[in-house]
Amino acid sequence: MLTSRISFKNLKITKKKSPLVKKKLLALIKEKNEIIKSLTKDYKNNFNKKTLKKFKNTLEYRVIGMGGSSLGAQAIYDFLNFKIKKKFFFFYNLKKNYPKKNKNHTNLVISKSGNTIETIVNANLLIKKKDRNIFITENKKNYLHILAERLKADIIHHNDYIGGRYSVLSEVGMLPAELMGLNVNNFKQLNNLIKNKSFFNALISNVSSTLYFIKNKKFNSVIINYDEKSENLLKWYQQLIAESLGKQNKGLLPIISSMPKDNHSVMQLYLDGFKNNFFTFFYVNEHKSEKLNNSQILSTKDYLKNKNLQDIIFAQKKATENVFNKKNIPFRSFEIKKRNEKTLGELFCFFILETILIGKSLNLNPYDQPAVELIKQETKKLLI
Repeated sequence: MLTSRISFKNLKITKKKSPLVKKKLLALIKEKNEIIKSLTKDYKNNFNKKTLKKFKNTLEYRVIGMGGSSLGAQAIYDFLNFKIKKKFFFFYNLKKNYPKKNKNHTNLVISKSGNTIETIVNANLLIKKKDRNIFITENKKNYLHILAERLKADIIHHNDYIGGRYSVLSEVGMLPAELMGLNVNNFKQLNNLIKNKSFFNALISNVSSTLYFIKNKKFNSVIINYDEKSENLLKWYQQLIAESLGKQNKGLLPIISSMPKDNHSVMQLYLDGFKNNFFTFFYVNEHKSEKLNNSQILSTKDYLKNKNLQDIIFAQKKATENVFNKKNIPFRSFEIKKRNEKTLGELFCFFILETILIGKSLNLNPYDQPAVELIKQETKKLLI
């Protein structure tokens, strides 16, 4: 058990929890670190409810941003969509066909540096004269800050010390969450989690196990996802792990596998192919699920009668875990018991702490992404 809302089973290995990981975790929590602070209720966002009051009656929003500037808000929107009465549209890549202008929009334009070329291009193509705009960017005279001033837009300052992929519980994720009508304070769970021995021990054990697999050249971290609404949460996690740890010829390759679809494609490889993978099962227990129509079930499949969609998905998940156990394929498992802000906040905390601890244990800087800058520089050369 990770918390009362999340059941967690760790990777099964004989290696015990590393005392060095525990030491690093204790040191990390005590650091004057803005990323860690953003996971707590002590963090003060650079916006207030008065600032957002004029946007509260808006029913549709467009979020324009790349990577961590968008994925966190997307994860929140999809995971908690049943609670959200407003519509959010996300522009997180360059497209060839942009939606035609048929009404005024409220745009959230997000970029820490304010110079992200894809965000600049999308803002240029999407924002029209009568739109209302909120820009989240550093308090510097970067491109988007200057554009925001020219458009007389609201400007929220992005915390200088929090990189995009770590920013989900800062202004970058919490401002959209506030506009979604969610309880922002409930995402901030670290104050409670550091007092929770189950969470603390599970995190240490998980990081120790992951380091063991890296040492034994298992670099593919495959995420077996049984919840469509968690797809963007896992894409956020994918960026977090890949960009934070992929340095100095080290790192993990996070691969998201959507189930049960992938039972009919890559599962054969997972079960009988090369053995440099370890796995994460991710499942959300939905309390309401569509029931099958008994009158249309033929006698050869009688066992499907009186079942709902969730019964079938859960059976497939348990069956796959059973086969993995029989084949001694290493996996951990997250089972979400309740879909709410607190649960999502706990997951954000777990994954962020896990990533930083793995990075520090591998003597990597988990906060930078130096290689990506090379592509930005090369792109600029070609466009000049």
